Amino acid sequence: MQRWIQVIGMMGCLLMAHGNAAERLRLVADPWAPFTDSVLLNGGLATDIVSTALARAGYVTVYQQLPWARAMLGLSEGRHDVLINAWYSEDRTTIGQFSGGYLVNRILFLKRKDEPIEDWSLSLLRQYSIGVVRGYAYAPAFDSNTRLRKVPVQNFSMAARMLAAGRIDLTLEDELVARHQLALEEPQVRDTLEFLPNPLSENNLRILVSLKHPEHALIVERFDAAIAAMRADGSYEALFRRHGF
Repeated sequence: MQRWIQVIGMMGCLLMAHGNAAERLRLVADPWAPFTDSVLLNGGLATDIVSTALARAGYVTVYQQLPWARAMLGLSEGRHDVLINAWYSEDRTTIGQFSGGYLVNRILFLKRKDEPIEDWSLSLLRQYSIGVVRGYAYAPAFDSNTRLRKVPVQNFSMAARMLAAGRIDLTLEDELVARHQLALEEPQVRDTLEFLPNPLSENNLRILVSLKHPEHALIVERFDAAIAAMRADGSYEALFRRHGF
């Protein structure tokens, strides 16, 4: 009997140690389908990648969806631990530590399939009307160019419909966002448009870990290692297939 008590006690200690090792991290992001959106499978592609990598790194995660400004404020105050969907900027390093890039956002132009536009340059773009979403930042050289004919629209769906109807010549969006949105459109819109091959910009999507977390550097280190392992064993690509990409 004494031997069994000792065994049970040892098992209890191991379970407690394991429970302590599996630290709970509070993930946050704003809605940005197909990357982060609570109505999508596992919270979207980026949420799925990040939560899977952190689980492999030994963490338990819980996801909360908030507007961008509230998500950033909560991270700066330490109420959230990890922002899922961040592009690098110097000012954000004052509130969090960035991981390496775990996904690439490619901003591509779209045109009608029957238009003989094969490539673009900033000078060539001057002859076209371009649908741009109000408030979006695409790339500094494009955003600051006042010689381009930019047509402000409410969202990408509106731009895609205007493009299909011939009311504008081009529009632009992140490739995966555009593919996700076009899949929701009617065939007369979806099947009329295609991408130009060369991106306007490419940005690495990263996690941003709150500097208020005492182990922020360790979280980043473990996350980056988990992403590298996922790329090596094929589970990274499997997540893209799971989400239809």
